[in-house]
Amino acid sequence: MATTNPKSADAGIGLEGGPDTAATRRAMLSEFWYYFRQNRGAVVGLIVFTLIVLVALFAPLIAPHNPAMQIRGSFLLPPVWQEGGRWEFILGTDAVGRDILSRLLYGARFSLFIGLVVVALSATVGVIVGLIAGYFRGPVDTAIMRLMDIILAFPSLLLALVLVAVLGPGLLNAMIAIALVLQPHFVRLTRAAVMAENGRDYVTAAKVAGAGNLRLMFKTILPNCTAPLIVQATLSFSTAILDAAALGFLGMGAQPPTPEWGTMLAEAREFILRAWWVVTFPGLAILITVLAINLMGDGLRDALDPKLKRS
Repeated sequence: MATTNPKSADAGIGLEGGPDTAATRRAMLSEFWYYFRQNRGAVVGLIVFTLIVLVALFAPLIAPHNPAMQIRGSFLLPPVWQEGGRWEFILGTDAVGRDILSRLLYGARFSLFIGLVVVALSATVGVIVGLIAGYFRGPVDTAIMRLMDIILAFPSLLLALVLVAVLGPGLLNAMIAIALVLQPHFVRLTRAAVMAENGRDYVTAAKVAGAGNLRLMFKTILPNCTAPLIVQATLSFSTAILDAAALGFLGMGAQPPTPEWGTMLAEAREFILRAWWVVTFPGLAILITVLAINLMGDGLRDALDPKLKRS
């Protein structure tokens, strides 16, 4: 668990940082990057993820076609390197004549958007609930944790599927359902971190100085619990993308003609044997994105957890 140095107690009771604050932050960033880059897989994951983010941002400029445009006479064209392929459609077309490359590029936008929204929702609610449970303990803690245990008792995808069935199919409802499923992980992690930090000297000093509960929770304790939460958020990002793709594949997530990777897989199911490219490329996009994020998560864990830092 990440802990603060003795100077961090000053921050907990509201004192301003000294003139060397900027230098300290630069030193911390330098140390973080040093340990992060020791994990070569994490560096590769960061590079790949950065490329995916750039592709998503500049998809309207990069994509050769409108992702929803159906081009007559271009049904199930193979990739350009196969016989019958055209340079106009580098990765081929789907069953209704839409360019697969364009749909993949725009699909990156949807996947990253889903990951961001789901992590923001689940982390925000989960951290607040976990703070309350870990700080106040007692009956409040018991009630919260038993509810989290009930949620965790169900398979995550099955529970998300049930929630979407209740709320109704659609991308927004799918994101809400996935966020609810991932929330208990943040609650349990935050609770454990808060319980570990609550008895430290800098928290006691803040209490003696007269800090209120809200200040103790959000300004004194929470900043020292962020390291494991950052790692959990990174891993939840990839889980959200996978679950959203699974719900889309089952017809409960993004609805056609949305160029979401899971929906693309669902639309291509009946053409697996005669047109391999309509299934392979969306599947590879999901695989590469999730793998890159998971590799980054491993690097973040190595860089932020003092127990894993190598001398």
